[in-house]
Amino acid sequence: MANIYGYIRVSSIDQNEQRQVNKMIEKGVEARRIFVDKASGKDFNRPQYQLLRKVLGEGDIVYIDALDRLGRNYDEIISEWKYITRELNADIIVLENEALFDSRKFKSMGDMGKLMEDQFLSLLAYVAEQERKKIRQRQAEGIAVAKAQGKHLGRPQMNLDTLTKQQRQTLEANYERWKAQEITAVQFMTMLELKKSTFYKIVKEYEERLQPAN
Repeated sequence: MANIYGYIRVSSIDQNEQRQVNKMIEKGVEARRIFVDKASGKDFNRPQYQLLRKVLGEGDIVYIDALDRLGRNYDEIISEWKYITRELNADIIVLENEALFDSRKFKSMGDMGKLMEDQFLSLLAYVAEQERKKIRQRQAEGIAVAKAQGKHLGRPQMNLDTLTKQQRQTLEANYERWKAQEITAVQFMTMLELKKSTFYKIVKEYEERLQPAN
């Protein structure tokens, strides 16, 4: 009996795959047959994808949310698609383009279907890859502009002025105790909820402001 599977790829551990999972379940895929990789799409050396490859059999169906969830390299996407649909004789359905990308429809058209499938697959994969290139280019341009304008990229850097009111009060109330070795630096850091490097940076700023103006 044919099985129905779902394959999901998200780019990092910070991304939530639940949206894709919900779509698979709506299509009748059992949760135990949903394979999830939290990895880059640069190649197909992904543990869950490779496991899916091993369990797929003739007549099985694989749902994928979008073609780029399969991979990023359009030559490899086409190669994998053909391996699954023509060598394993399983089927792939891309939910984002379900009306067009359902390998069962192409199979029903014989040799002409294979030709149409190749053309559509090449076009869609190429467009997807070009879109990713544009996104990367826009990101690079945005970073370059920000750097040229002297903007700090990434997390905001903490300093004395960015401390919360509570942190500032804790610093002022315990600074002399720390200097008198009544509390250790580790205890002071914990009280302020600061990492070591940030703690010493802020203490230095605080001490500089304590110095009388010349």
